[in-house]
Order: sequence, then C-alpha cells, then structure tokens
Amino acid sequence: MEEHPIILFDGVCNFCNSAINFVLKQDKKGIFRFAPLQSEAGQKLLQQYHLSTKEFNSFVLIDNGKVYKKSTASLRVMNQLPWYWKEAQILRIVPTAFRDAIYDFIAKNRYKWFGKREQCMVPTAELRSRFLT
Repeated sequence: MEEHPIILFDGVCNFCNSAINFVLKQDKKGIFRFAPLQSEAGQKLLQQYHLSTKEFNSFVLIDNGKVYKKSTASLRVMNQLPWYWKEAQILRIVPTAFRDAIYDFIAKNRYKWFGKREQCMVPTAELRSRFLT
C-alpha cells in the first residue's frame, strides 16, 4: 500500500477535493494514491502514524514511511508534478512556521469560503484504483 506516496485529505471539504482533482489531473504518471481522512483506509493510516483520527484540518502526505503535513506536504506533492510546478519550491525559503500559519488560516476558513459536502467524494471508475479502500 505504501509503495506510492499517499495523500490523505478532508473528503468533505470542497477546497480539498478541488486540490485533489488538481493533483489527479497533473499526476500523469500515477505517482500518488489518495484516501479521505474520514475513510477506513485514512483512519488506519492516521492510527498507524500516531496522528489525530478526529481532526481533519491538515493535508497529510505519507512518503517512504515519513509523514509530512500542511505546507511542507503541499510543496512535496508539487515537487512530484510536471516540471512547471516545481517552481513552487521557491516557497521553501519562507520559514515553515510562516507558511503553516497561512495554511492554518485557510484551513480554519475553508468550509466558510468554499463549502462542505455531505459525504466524501466518490472517485470515478477510471480513478478508483488510485484511491485506497
């Protein structure tokens, strides 16, 4: 299950789902696997890596047995996308605390700004193999 980097995301957040759809569209090589934080697979991974199973305010990347969260996770994902997205790595010069403060502000307001779904997204048959069950 962990031979590919895994992205855990808030499955009911419209903003988060848009971000996942963006990664799916850009990840032409099929590098990433995905699981909503609320799903059974997501919950198992959260437990395995000793992360909160109740708070879904962080984007999580699990890569080679290491956990990355918030802005660092986002930048690591962008680094695996096509070359033109790698330019985002310039943001690494910004201190992590500052990047994560901006991340936390957006995460705190994401439902208010972008809305929330009643249930987690259901991937199409074409994409189902990229989602953990």
